Amino acid sequence: MRPFPRLHLITDTRPGREPLAVVAAALKVAGSGLAVQVRVEDGATDREAYELAARVRALCAEARATCLVNDRLHIALAVGADGGHVGALDLPVEAARRVLGPRAILGATAREPATAKAAVDGGASYLGVGPAYATTTKDGLPPPIGVEGIAAVAGAVGVPVIAIAGVTAERIPELRAAGAYGVAVIGALSAAPDPYRATEALRDALR
Repeated sequence: MRPFPRLHLITDTRPGREPLAVVAAALKVAGSGLAVQVRVEDGATDREAYELAARVRALCAEARATCLVNDRLHIALAVGADGGHVGALDLPVEAARRVLGPRAILGATAREPATAKAAVDGGASYLGVGPAYATTTKDGLPPPIGVEGIAAVAGAVGVPVIAIAGVTAERIPELRAAGAYGVAVIGALSAAPDPYRATEALRDALR
């Protein structure tokens, strides 16, 4: 069984972005050390989500990377993804685990120790924890929890903690020192002039 990836890329499907090109560039650098979380905008149809997820799944399979689908677990099952990720307003973790089965990777969102522990008890394989810092990538997020919040959650659970929101290569050392197993990024790659080099910087900072 390959190690759980420390670098997670969440697809950015906002207008003007090129999610497949960014995924391909990141996979060339990180390979099996990358997890790609397929996330689409709320208004996207299931057909659109399926088509993107199927193409990402194929790219990940070629690179022996991990493919996850955020929120829409039926899409994860349909494309044969390695698992999925649920947020606070999605299916409860226990229900998500029943949908995906016992072997799938299941991520859950948490921002404080109590909900983190509950998610792990419900069957979460890892936790996406944040927002670590302020970000403009996603609207409606709660206030950042900072490095201290990451440390509080990491100290309360025994599964990998993936810090998310506002993550840059320069911030990775303090997140790792706080107990984060890895990081999840969106804009750090989707908005980068050169996603390949940006992935190199993130990968190197995680080593």
